[in-house]
Amino acid sequence: MQRSLAKILTTHVGSLPLLSVERGIGAGDASSLAAQVAAVVARQRETGLDIINEGEHAKGGDWLRYMQKRFGGFTEIDVPEGKALVDQGKDREEFADFYKYANERGTLFYTPGAQIAKKRPVQACTGPVNYVGQAELKKEIDVTIATAGTENVFLTSTAPASLEVYRPNRYYKNDEEYVFALAEAMRVEYEAIVAAGLILQVDDAWLPALWDRIGMAMGPDAFRARSRMRIEALNHALRNIPEDRVRYHLCWGSWHGPHAYDLELKHIVDLMLMVKAQAYLIEAANARHEHEVALWDSVKLPDGKILIPGIVTHSTDVVEHPELVSQRLQRYARRVGRENVVAGTDCGFGGRSHPQIAWAKLRALVEGAALASKALGFR
Repeated sequence: MQRSLAKILTTHVGSLPLLSVERGIGAGDASSLAAQVAAVVARQRETGLDIINEGEHAKGGDWLRYMQKRFGGFTEIDVPEGKALVDQGKDREEFADFYKYANERGTLFYTPGAQIAKKRPVQACTGPVNYVGQAELKKEIDVTIATAGTENVFLTSTAPASLEVYRPNRYYKNDEEYVFALAEAMRVEYEAIVAAGLILQVDDAWLPALWDRIGMAMGPDAFRARSRMRIEALNHALRNIPEDRVRYHLCWGSWHGPHAYDLELKHIVDLMLMVKAQAYLIEAANARHEHEVALWDSVKLPDGKILIPGIVTHSTDVVEHPELVSQRLQRYARRVGRENVVAGTDCGFGGRSHPQIAWAKLRALVEGAALASKALGFR
């Protein structure tokens, strides 16, 4: 994995909006998917991004739903309205009117109904977990490599802790046995991505996002113990993969809500740094988490690690000024070393931002990284 040795490098979290709004390209059969991915890859290159992917179009644009057909051992079940874990939490209690309005109107995200109106299916684990998605994964890998190659190209996958949320356990004797079974199954996907020559990104939004659903009632010590076990399971799945081929994305779900009860990074940063990854992607540009840059005054980034803070955010349609991008990057570079910082995004843009706004933000990211590189003394 490249470090910022000649300049501040740029990347993003993974999900990018469809280009059909601008270029008339749709995602349907294999040929149109290839065209869509090729267009997204070309647009990233044109924008000047250094580390890219296929925009998550090869997995249908959903970091959780794509796994519905890749596991054996599950049965789809009905969940009573309002009882699902994802519909609970302090944020949803305090801002109940907002969430009720959003659910009724489908306006939580930019595209009406894109995510809030479509409930993700819930599958119960009713037998031994195994991975059966090899054919789908191969298509995903093949279309990525065919259009982007492998150098400085990443492909996203999902952490066991985040896959667990929509899959209640009705087979294994306890949570630990179940989560490690999920991890062992995901090991197949992780290793295949890296074996193909791609960088593996593991997305884990649900690990901290469960704080206001269940963690506040559990208390911080119990919640940290719960989180630690799930990180140990992830490391079990990553055990055969070199650390420098893995980047780990931690966020708080990043939906367009108040996020007033997000668990601050300071409470779990040590757990994040336990993950067997070289690079860590964190939220750092939105109004709830930008202040956490100061955390790195007291927390030392371990030797050899890379920090990829979000420097532009999907949480507002206001396009960041390149000078602000530069200032944010300089704050991180002063704390962890310029060579250890790569400019990233808070979370994915797909389904959340209009394509024109998303790409304008990525242009600002590239322009601001160039300004920061000059200010930090790169030649």
